[in-house]
Amino acid sequence: MFKTLLAVVLTASLICLNPSFVHAEVTYPDNEGIVTSTIDTAGYTYMELVNGDRKFWIAAPTTKVKEGDHIRFVENMRMHNFTSKTLNRTFNEVIFVTSTQVEVKK
Repeated sequence: MFKTLLAVVLTASLICLNPSFVHAEVTYPDNEGIVTSTIDTAGYTYMELVNGDRKFWIAAPTTKVKEGDHIRFVENMRMHNFTSKTLNRTFNEVIFVTSTQVEVKK
């Protein structure tokens, strides 16, 4: 009994310390993901999302998001080897989206 209780407490502690741990194994539809990082520029928010074992970037109209948010998006176009002059950075692939929705956790 004590070992089971200890295991539950340790697991809960890990989840509280690292909320992305909960989503590490979850696979969502292709147009969704969990935010792992963001970069804001004039007019755009770049978001790195994780979905199952995939990590990818989207660029959306300016959006208030934070790490750990579950995002659903409407894809407009994909660009390969996209260079952002504003960020002075080249993305292997970025998905430009027309809109995003932060999913409310239930």
